[in-house]
Amino acid sequence: MAHLKTKIIKYLEANSKTWDGNNIGLQDDSDGDGPYIKIWNIEGLEKPTADQIASYETAGNTQETLNSVLSTRRTSYPELKEQLDLLYKDMAADKGDKTGEWFKAVKKVKDDNPK
Repeated sequence: MAHLKTKIIKYLEANSKTWDGNNIGLQDDSDGDGPYIKIWNIEGLEKPTADQIASYETAGNTQETLNSVLSTRRTSYPELKEQLDLLYKDMAADKGDKTGEWFKAVKKVKDDNPK
């Protein structure tokens, strides 16, 4: 189940608006009902109904899955200095193509964590 914040962001994107960190406030009263929109200050866009937010469940799940993959990729790639060293060695060995070690390292991360 997608987080409320993710679904709101998708709702905003669909309406050409953005969340700037101050114009929306979420709250969870720990009463078992989960988080809800407490503050809504989006000029030119009414606060969404529960049904409107619910309609972004699939898009929210897709976005959260993508975010997870991208986060995993970010931590799986070799450090930039190591990548540059691999590129240098590949270029020096005339392997600036798919046979080079840099390409293999990046491809492995991408293959292990498909979008």
